Amino acid sequence: MIRKLKSGYRLYSRKKNPKTGKRRNLGTFKTKAAAKKHEKAVQYFKRK
Repeated sequence: MIRKLKSGYRLYSRKKNPKTGKRRNLGTFKTKAAAKKHEKAVQYFKRK
């Protein structure tokens, strides 16, 4: 999940952490394209 912030775009995990009830921060990026690129890389790595 990508959210717009003042500092850019932040990538959050798809699932919530059961312990905290929040999503994990997977990085902050200047552009939405960069965030999408990283999300794709994360998904690819998860399937390896």
